[in-house]
Amino acid sequence: MTKKAFITGVTGQDGAYLSQLLLEKGYEVYGLARRSSTPNYWRLEELGILDQVHIMEGDMNDAHSLGALIKSVKPLEVYNLAAQSFVGASWQQPMLTTEVNTLGTLHLLNAVKLYCPETRFYQASTSEMYGNSHFDSPQDELTPLHPKSPYAISKLAAHWFTVNYRESFGLFACSGILFNHESPLRGIEFVTRKITDGVARIKFGLNDHIALGNLDAKRDWGFAGDYVKAMWLMLQQDNADDYVISTGVNHSVRDFLDTAFAAVGISNWEPYVRQDSKFMRPSELNELFGKSSKAQEKLGWKPKVSFEELVKMMVEADLKRIEKLKPIPAISRT
Repeated sequence: MTKKAFITGVTGQDGAYLSQLLLEKGYEVYGLARRSSTPNYWRLEELGILDQVHIMEGDMNDAHSLGALIKSVKPLEVYNLAAQSFVGASWQQPMLTTEVNTLGTLHLLNAVKLYCPETRFYQASTSEMYGNSHFDSPQDELTPLHPKSPYAISKLAAHWFTVNYRESFGLFACSGILFNHESPLRGIEFVTRKITDGVARIKFGLNDHIALGNLDAKRDWGFAGDYVKAMWLMLQQDNADDYVISTGVNHSVRDFLDTAFAAVGISNWEPYVRQDSKFMRPSELNELFGKSSKAQEKLGWKPKVSFEELVKMMVEADLKRIEKLKPIPAISRT
């Protein structure tokens, strides 16, 4: 029988790459998407797989619809990637963030428990749960958790619900504590894609600067295409567990700017970057980088794409996108 996988957040960056991976492995992929007058399927289209994914309408805040979908599909694996994942917005929308990220996860766990308890469940946890635990860097599965944003708090609650359902009800439920992972499919509201899109626009003379927040924040940035492989590997093990997924190397936003501008031949980027206080977090995280030795030893997983390769990949993708948008010069008829 064909293996079935159910992915919430299928239209997001991770959902698209994970769908591609699972389709390559012979899965039948079902993806949850909210009803919308303007469907947001561009990532699946860009990977050329939209027609291969079964899009199912539903909502993470509707326990009944989630239960009905799980009961109908009876998936072998469930990947919960749906989230209000923009950290900055979580201070303006803490209730929505909590409803989607925490209660949505609880609704999904209950649906699995009730209708197909043999299903293997993956929860997308986040390095943001560590907060400013940089004194314990690199962070691993035993590092104390101290969330510093409504987003991180909502994800921490979902993380512990996943652990609790594993320990209390015997569900095969794993959490992947993923550090920052980016790609050309990253949303424009995230700082990495904001930089690469801005660099492309500056290169083509469409913009003269990029407005950013804290340039000294350090993150452990990897490639999303590498990280979804770790998600799948977690659900292929004999026992459910939680794993940190990271590169083990951190870089500052300044490093990202250095590499992104260098990709278009600009060595001095400072004239093109302005710091704006509205992009500063109320509670800033100074430094995050992880230790993924457990995943490397038990899952056989290692990141393949380097930081420099990742940034260059993103810049090149945005250059191609911007070039397509440039107006075609009028044909002279003289």
